[in-house]
Order: sequence, then C-alpha cells, then structure tokens
Amino acid sequence: MTDSSVVMPVEMAQILATEMTNWWEEVNESTQWQDGIFFALCGAYALVSAIALVQLVRIQMRVPEYGWTTQKVFHLMNFVVNGVRAVLFGFHHQVFLVHPKALCWILLDLPGLLFFSAYTLLVLFWAEIYHQARSLPTDKLRITYILVNVAVYLAQVVIWVCIWVNDNSTVELVGKIFMSVVSFIAALGFLLYGGRLFIMLRRFPIESKGRRKKLHEVGSVTAICFTCFLIRCIVVGVSAFDRDLTLDVLDHPVLNLIYYMVVEVLPSALVLFILRKLPPKRVSAQYHPIQ
Repeated sequence: MTDSSVVMPVEMAQILATEMTNWWEEVNESTQWQDGIFFALCGAYALVSAIALVQLVRIQMRVPEYGWTTQKVFHLMNFVVNGVRAVLFGFHHQVFLVHPKALCWILLDLPGLLFFSAYTLLVLFWAEIYHQARSLPTDKLRITYILVNVAVYLAQVVIWVCIWVNDNSTVELVGKIFMSVVSFIAALGFLLYGGRLFIMLRRFPIESKGRRKKLHEVGSVTAICFTCFLIRCIVVGVSAFDRDLTLDVLDHPVLNLIYYMVVEVLPSALVLFILRKLPPKRVSAQYHPIQ
C-alpha cells in the first residue's frame, strides 16, 4: 500500500514532465507559434517605442528653448532601441536566417548595446547629482561614461569582425561572455550610484513630498534596472555554455518571449512610467543641456 502510494505521484510527475517537454518542442517547432510570439514581441516593442516618442515630444514642447538634455536623450534612445527591436522581430525570418552570420550578430547585438548606453546614461545622471551634493568633482564622470561606451562598442566590433572572418564556436562563446560582462557592469553601476543616491535621499534631514517622490523614483528605477541587467548577465552567460538556452534563434520562441519581456520590454515600460513627470518650465540647476 505504501509503495503504490509513493509510485503513483512519481509516475504522474514523470508523465507531466514528458507532456511539458513534448509541448515545449511542439511550440518551438511550430511556424505558427514562432510567428505569433515574434510578432507579439514586435508589437510590444513598437508600443514602448511609441510611448518614448510621445514623452520626448511632450518634453520638447514643455521646454523648447533648451537643447538636448539628459532626459531628452534618454527618451530618444529608448525610442530608437525599442523601434529597432520592433523592426527586427517584425522581420524575424529574414533576420535570424540572414547570411553571413556575422550580419545576424550585428543586427541582434546592436540594440542590446544601445540599451546599455541608454540606461547607463541614467547612472551618469545620478552620479552627477550625487557628486554635486557631496561637493565632489564631476568633470570626469561624463568622460568616463563616453570612454566606457566607446570601449564596449570597439570590443564588440572586434568580435563581429572575428565572426565575419572565422565563424566558430570559440568566437561565439567569447561574444556571449562579453555581453554578459557588459550587463554585469551596468548592473553594478545601478547598484553603486542608484544605491548611493537612495541612501543619501533617505538621510536627507528635511521631510517633504518632493523628497519622498524622488526617493521612490530612484529606489524603483534602481531595483528594476539592476534586476534586468543582472538577469541578462546570468541568462546570456549560461546560454554561452548551454545550447538548449540559446537565444535569438527561430526555434526558441518561448524562451525569447520570456527573456526579452523580462530584460527589456517590461523594464523599459516601467521606467518610462516612473520617469513620466515633465520637467518644470523654469529650469533648475540640475536640468541642463548636454554640453
């Protein structure tokens, strides 16, 4: 009696696992599921891109006399990143099967690099606020941001060239590990300066509605961005060694849906919602054009 009561749940679990595996394989191999999922991603990215564009236009109409502020550049980059992703997933058959393979890597990796640049721009902005509040020098922060981004793009170009010249598993492994490291750097930046700014605001002696809103804004955006970049780091790093978790291929539509929704679409939508407040018409000292 005891043996049968133990065996039955085990057998049921095995049957359930087999059915789930069969369903997963059926979905991955189904052209209809592939098209449906990738077109859904296309629509999701297009929506976020449109939201970023509308917000950019609203900001420009609010402060038309000022040039390209950090806030405007951030929304512009969100519009571009999500718009490019929407186009790529809209033409997923052509993109995933394009030859040479290096061109496919360029098309799929470039939006990820732009996403990195867009959101590390927030890190730069917070770092400048933190340094100004602490009476620390800020002149090297922007140079550091530019140098880090230039180094990342140059390294990625070298990887693309190596794939173009000699496409092999070793170069692809290095490329995935590199993207994983880049994501970790971004996560670290949010943890470092988002965390510092959050702690500084919490210790601010004067209680006000503006302080509470800014505290919520910084804390929420830091948590969202740190989490999404950390997940990207882990998933890309693991996929470098496990072919079953390979991203950006036609026959892994569900994995792509989960991955891109978690690390790009939802974080972008949430951050744009949190930062939806328009700048004041009378510009403060912290709201200034990019020189």
